[in-house]
Amino acid sequence: MAISKVDLPTVSEQVYALSTSAEPIAPLVKEALDVIDEALDRYGKDKLSLSFNGGKDCTVLLHLYAAALARRYPNLCVEKHDIPSLYIPMPSPFHELESFIDEAASAYGLDLYHCMPPSENPMPVETVAANGRLNGQVIGQDTDAAGEKVRVKTKGGEGMRQALDIYKQRCPHIEAILVGTRRGDPHGAKLSHRNMTDPDWPQYERIHPIINWSYADIWTFLRYFKVPYCKLYDEGYTSLGSTHNTFRNPALRISSTPPTPRPKFSCGCKPKSSKSASTTPPITNGTSISTSTSNGTLPNFQNLTVIDINGPEICYADESDSPTDTKFPVNALAGIQVLSSDDSTTCYVDDGGSAAAVEQYRPAYELADGSFERLGRGSQPAVPVSSS
Repeated sequence: MAISKVDLPTVSEQVYALSTSAEPIAPLVKEALDVIDEALDRYGKDKLSLSFNGGKDCTVLLHLYAAALARRYPNLCVEKHDIPSLYIPMPSPFHELESFIDEAASAYGLDLYHCMPPSENPMPVETVAANGRLNGQVIGQDTDAAGEKVRVKTKGGEGMRQALDIYKQRCPHIEAILVGTRRGDPHGAKLSHRNMTDPDWPQYERIHPIINWSYADIWTFLRYFKVPYCKLYDEGYTSLGSTHNTFRNPALRISSTPPTPRPKFSCGCKPKSSKSASTTPPITNGTSISTSTSNGTLPNFQNLTVIDINGPEICYADESDSPTDTKFPVNALAGIQVLSSDDSTTCYVDDGGSAAAVEQYRPAYELADGSFERLGRGSQPAVPVSSS
């Protein structure tokens, strides 16, 4: 479902009301709005851009920025798409994320410039292992295990620099960029509300309105206003990057679902081939079903009726009743195996006997410990951990 167009005056009224309320998050909201307002005082809307990559943090920043802009520019209209913004894609982005980016840009009226770095210098794909380290260094820290100062660099940073070079050439009037970095993010520990880019990079002032927010604060804000966000966060992802290095967070894994039980049928058939039959709707107790084949190698199953979902055993379509003999399954009934007894009195539907369970995950906002936020980022899925 597409995101509805944002009512900017209403968003502004609601967000500023929260900033002066008694809610625990109110001081952080006010701080963020003050930082944004100061940036608008200095640069104005046309010299200030928003970095938007569709993640939860910059979605919060987008909503805050929309509130500040609507208060300052009462005639601002989302249909005009005149809010400067920038998207620098990661390698192999999630298509769900890119769809959300496009929908959010339309809903909030962003003039979103997709800035793709040169292919020979792709964007960073960090390696975050289960021990919470980024490319070998502890996330959020600038010292190694021995206490020595280190500078953690992310592989592929040249791609980011060249992307900003492209943006500087494309939009030379932009002087500052709003960024949704938080203190707990990689490289965020030493940042303030305003920092210039490095001297050898395109010169922008980077502005971080939510630098002091926590993981829990992000979700408190999004859920308080029911702000639309990328649906991947409802599927167990807590930090989004490239498909090469982003996995569901093991701290949100729930117990696995058991295999489907085998229904039992009353029929009079004896399949002699493993060729596939046509599929039918899902089966429940008392369901009358029939299947047929187009190649004539199988007899039709006419009006099979489920009489017992919890059949105690499986019959085999071979020339004996011995379970040690070769099984002769027939693929039919919505991909489920139909197995016939030798005496042609009873058939069963078998799920294939697979012991593989289906993993399920809680949504990102249920992560109890924000320090586990990046357990789903790395070169392979992190080691599962428990979460209360």
